[in-house]
Amino acid sequence: MAMSGNVSVIPESRLFASEPDPRWFGNPRNPADVKAQGWTNENWLKSRFHFNFAEYSEGPSSFGVLRVMNDDLVQGERGFGEHPHRDMEIMTFIVDGYLTHKDSMGTEETLGRGSVQFMTAGTGIYHSEHNLSKEPLRFIQCWVVPRSRGLKPHYGSAAGNEELTGARRDQWCHLVSDVMGSMTTPVKINQDCNVFVTELSAGVASKALAIGKDRQAYLLCMEGEIKLAGQDLQRHDAAEIKGPFELEVLSGKSGAYLLVFEMALTRDARRGR
Repeated sequence: MAMSGNVSVIPESRLFASEPDPRWFGNPRNPADVKAQGWTNENWLKSRFHFNFAEYSEGPSSFGVLRVMNDDLVQGERGFGEHPHRDMEIMTFIVDGYLTHKDSMGTEETLGRGSVQFMTAGTGIYHSEHNLSKEPLRFIQCWVVPRSRGLKPHYGSAAGNEELTGARRDQWCHLVSDVMGSMTTPVKINQDCNVFVTELSAGVASKALAIGKDRQAYLLCMEGEIKLAGQDLQRHDAAEIKGPFELEVLSGKSGAYLLVFEMALTRDARRGR
């Protein structure tokens, strides 16, 4: 893990790659010839865990209130069967493909690139997530610990339309904020946590995103490549940032698509090289 002042870079190699049995989630066995199916990996799912989750327990449990960040690549006509959640704020950011969501509150919708869906699991909710197309689906699912338990379940979404796409083009888009705060954002959650996204063109230097002295942030390079505090990050790499810090990045020749969670400062940090 490379460190530079307030920034600790977590390369993809430090993440845990999970490739579970398809039958765990209600899928048929994987086909013998995955190339004939047009699959981009040999298993129906390849999930990169940033924190301890499911069968992985050797890494950090969280970063502040950010409890889960799973980078999921789901092959065509596969998905996660109905399963429960409770007492979490769950956000899913679609990077590529189309995600179809169904839940126990009667919601059913399909969302594409640039969209975000969010759930207050609260006292309990069941949902399923599927890739109904033949093309692969990639999404980032994140869980934030809410400020209180037993909240009323709620579901919402913000479609990746032209307005939302334009709001993140070569600038920071404030996508998520605290329901108790005064900011106007497409998504509101029950925690002091903000989420920003930006999609930078090639060779563009971002505007500074201020991380206060009593704040911290977790950055994921979803696509492309950037230079941050003199260090190079590529697709799937992440960084822990402790304030005070002016978050500025320079995108590479293929541009970059970034996701940033900002929250109150805590002492936790990833250990090891």
